[in-house]
Amino acid sequence: MFGNIGFPELLIIMAIALLIFGPKKLPEVGRSIGKAVREFRRTSDEIKDRIEEEIRASEFKDIKEDLKKDFTLDKKDFTPDAAKDVAKDVPADAAGGNEVKKNEEGPEIS
Repeated sequence: MFGNIGFPELLIIMAIALLIFGPKKLPEVGRSIGKAVREFRRTSDEIKDRIEEEIRASEFKDIKEDLKKDFTLDKKDFTPDAAKDVAKDVPADAAGGNEVKKNEEGPEIS
């Protein structure tokens, strides 16, 4: 909590504070220091959260741009001529289409 400050050093600091501020002011000073430390922690946590939020937003923006680039590249590759070539290679049954056969009685849908 106090870093490299051990118990003996902490006692010396408390004794000096007691001599400087006196027994009546010492609790008030302790409360003020506690409030300042809490405010500092709260502010540093808010700053940390905002920085992390900005990093996440930046990552999402990069992902969105990558997806947009990929989509535009895929869209450029898909031309009407390419669609006709693909349609020639795929049988009508596999593509979900129905063949129309004509016989003597009329059209028959299979």
